[in-house]
Amino acid sequence: MTFILVLLIVPLAFLLFLFFLKKIILRNKTLLKNRLNGKTVVGIFHPYCNAGGGGERVLWCAIRAIQSQYPDIHVVVYTGDSVPAEDLLQNAFHKFNIRIQNHNIEFVKLYKRSWVEAQRYPYFTLLGQSLGSLVLGTEALLKLVPDVFIDTMGYSFTFPLFHLLGGCTVACYVHYPTISTDMLGQVANRTAAFNNNTFISRNPILSQAKIIYYKLFAYMYGISGRYAQTIMVNSSWTEDHINQIWNVPLRTHKVYPPCDVKEFLEIPVDCDPQYLRIIAVAQFRPEKDHPLMIRSFYKLMDILTDEEKSRVKLVLVGSCRNEEDQRRVDDYKRLSKHFNIENHTEFYVNVEFNELKHLMEESTIGLHTMWNEHFGISMNACRVIFILYFVFLFILKKNLLAFEFP
Repeated sequence: MTFILVLLIVPLAFLLFLFFLKKIILRNKTLLKNRLNGKTVVGIFHPYCNAGGGGERVLWCAIRAIQSQYPDIHVVVYTGDSVPAEDLLQNAFHKFNIRIQNHNIEFVKLYKRSWVEAQRYPYFTLLGQSLGSLVLGTEALLKLVPDVFIDTMGYSFTFPLFHLLGGCTVACYVHYPTISTDMLGQVANRTAAFNNNTFISRNPILSQAKIIYYKLFAYMYGISGRYAQTIMVNSSWTEDHINQIWNVPLRTHKVYPPCDVKEFLEIPVDCDPQYLRIIAVAQFRPEKDHPLMIRSFYKLMDILTDEEKSRVKLVLVGSCRNEEDQRRVDDYKRLSKHFNIENHTEFYVNVEFNELKHLMEESTIGLHTMWNEHFGISMNACRVIFILYFVFLFILKKNLLAFEFP
């Protein structure tokens, strides 16, 4: 009897909680409309808006586009960064050369961002972060209810929250699917990786258990994703995986991320051919696989003469979102020291746009090691520079040959 009562009381209590939560949210929405004189509010969910990666470039370009095309719309950015609004806008300019107007934009500070950080969930990380996003999303919804909700960081579990409780139109920009068929294949093949522990990959029973876990998560991921009325993806690779899991192809649109090649086209092609600088531009996140870069560079250095080594450098440029990323950078420095290549390896963290241009101007080779890279904004910038460089060498060589053999 007691068990039956519990079965009845728990769901009823949950429904009652949702009822009162929705009443509070709708009341807040009415108050917001009165404060903004009925303006349309677009809320962008980007808890790490000051991170300085490719996802942040998309965020700031989207805001600039909204301000340009729809100047009367009020833009709200949900962020967990403890940085004043003026500094966030200044950083957008210094890091990406993107100027954002300071009117009709508001930043809502979220204090529960730790709920979506991987370090909080040593096991079942994907599920933990996704459920944690519900906590963060609820905080965002209680603080400010938009008319249009746009997720730009991949927190799809927030979609039903904002749609059902907030009455919002939901859209998203997907850089990388939270789970993909490739990840399932990796576990099935028992391949060790940053998201597949060696201990699990070596154990057939644990690998099978993880496949079941991934399939269940993919099912939940598909349900939540289908609450988005408009889905934008950054590449055909991402589009294929999202269509497989969310299965709403008519609502899914490919929108390539912004690549500021114009600025890089202005870089003079004058790098010294006597020196080889290999540059890698990527956030210091585990999936970017910086250790593979360092190990590969060590292999290269191992076959060079001392004189050749003196002319070679590996330049690692990226941003750190938090202390965990900074610890990762420190680990990479120790790794380069372990391989005795620390004097040939340079680290640049959270650089401004002009410094990035200067570093790329001095470099000869672009390096990227992320498995299943979904787009790679930095590599497109590198391609522009290196194509120009090789065209320059070709023309120079052609002219020299013409001079020597008239």
